[in-house]
Amino acid sequence: MTATVNPARRASLAGDGLTLTGRALAHWRREPGPLIGSLGFDILMVLMFAYLFGGALQVPGGGSYREFLMPGMFAMTMVFGISMTTMAVSADLDRGVTDRLRSMPVSRLAPLLGRAVADLMFAVVTLAVMLLVGLAVGWRARGDLGDTLTAFGLILLLRIALVWVGVFLGLTVQGQSAVTAVQTLEFPLGFLSSAFVAPSTMPAWLGAVAEWNPLSATVGATRELFGNPGWGGDSWVAAHHPLLAVLWPLALIAVFLPLSLRRYRALSR
Repeated sequence: MTATVNPARRASLAGDGLTLTGRALAHWRREPGPLIGSLGFDILMVLMFAYLFGGALQVPGGGSYREFLMPGMFAMTMVFGISMTTMAVSADLDRGVTDRLRSMPVSRLAPLLGRAVADLMFAVVTLAVMLLVGLAVGWRARGDLGDTLTAFGLILLLRIALVWVGVFLGLTVQGQSAVTAVQTLEFPLGFLSSAFVAPSTMPAWLGAVAEWNPLSATVGATRELFGNPGWGGDSWVAAHHPLLAVLWPLALIAVFLPLSLRRYRALSR
């Protein structure tokens, strides 16, 4: 016998999720400071590496460092979004908002769905801003329109996966100190990758870790699709960036989405 999903339940989840997405967007409109600060930090990172450090960094095989840099920065901004998701989910827990929602006739999964959609919308805004900044510093997408859209699709796929990482951490950690620890972890994840320098310039063991970083897969694949300089390399990982740029996010979703749902359902136990 084939199991079916009640259409009314589906409609309730979609409607409640949309309402809670609107709640998150309204909160950002009332308190835009954290979002503006996040965008400002991303822009500062581009300017620092493009103008301050870029002159001392060489691209393996030659090419513009700024074109090497920007795909890494596009993906890096998705990583920096983990802490924003974690802080938002943790704040709702601390303020009792999550408990109130669970006591109301609201679909049980709607708060998580609303958070995921809202954070994805902000990721789109972030990418749009970073695209303009990239164009301003001299970055160009050399591939055709289809390749360019595919590249941005892979970046957003990474963000979808990292949203669920942030949701799980927000449901698990407690207090501002724990959230600060999550923010601290973003930097090793981001910098221990091919986003800014080629893994071949690192010690062999560290370069291997950087190659297998999920962020490096997305960065490598998008550099190829944008037609920007890459770090080369003859390893299996370097030859399969597009495949890994899909498999890594799907693996993260497969792990952290069920963990988030289980953790959310266990809150009242």
